[in-house]
Amino acid sequence: MKKLKQSQDEALIKSLYALLLRHRVPVHVSEENGSIVLWLLQPAFEAQAKELIHQYLSDPEQFNQQVQFKAPNSLKIIWHTLASQAGVVTFVVACAVLLTAALQLIYWQQTTTALLIAERTALSFNWGEPWRLVTPAFLHFSATHLIFNVFWWWYLGGRIELTLGRGVLFGLFVFTAVLSNYIQFAVSGPLFGGLSGVVYGLLGFCMVMSAKRGGPLWLPPALLFFMVAWLILGYTNVLWVNMANEAHLAGLLSGAVAGAYFRFVLKK
Repeated sequence: MKKLKQSQDEALIKSLYALLLRHRVPVHVSEENGSIVLWLLQPAFEAQAKELIHQYLSDPEQFNQQVQFKAPNSLKIIWHTLASQAGVVTFVVACAVLLTAALQLIYWQQTTTALLIAERTALSFNWGEPWRLVTPAFLHFSATHLIFNVFWWWYLGGRIELTLGRGVLFGLFVFTAVLSNYIQFAVSGPLFGGLSGVVYGLLGFCMVMSAKRGGPLWLPPALLFFMVAWLILGYTNVLWVNMANEAHLAGLLSGAVAGAYFRFVLKK
């Protein structure tokens, strides 16, 4: 979080809070040493938040339709924060994954067969069905796996989409899904699924794009350590879950390559 404004004028902070929420800027209010502090929850909105605050402080009267401050309930805060951290592609893919999970509960056999990269006994990929290089990303085989991937997709994908646009995120999704799924199939066969390869692809992309310059795609070192450690542990067979290790590694590397291309080639 980033501190936007600190003041003992509670009415001012409440007005700024309401103003920023109306413009879909994710903010939070807390008390600190007798003052009221206005916090920004998502770095990607910093420029917009500062401009709105500057406009309000310069001429409060221009915001003639003041909305009476009312603390929203917890569910509204959570939904507003989540919605403010994502774009159309982030939302559509997350919904598609959740819909697939629901279909798996009802029509397990049909859904799994339709979305696996190939027939269960296949030894080679059928290039007449190219969409199957992407569809395994929508399959999940446990609630933990599903929640983990949707959370990180929303967190990382939302940042990328809001910063660089929906076209970049969509391209990353397809690119990392295709490479991670095909590598996993080549190593272990068709019985796998999950968005993890794409998630690691987004992680690799953010790592390269933010290295030595920060910005909205910067990720905390503790998060990077956890994700890389989780990937390494997958190869040790000490975890209690089966992991698509090759998909994770291929996703991370393909995302890093995409990040390097975007940063050093396209942006020259």
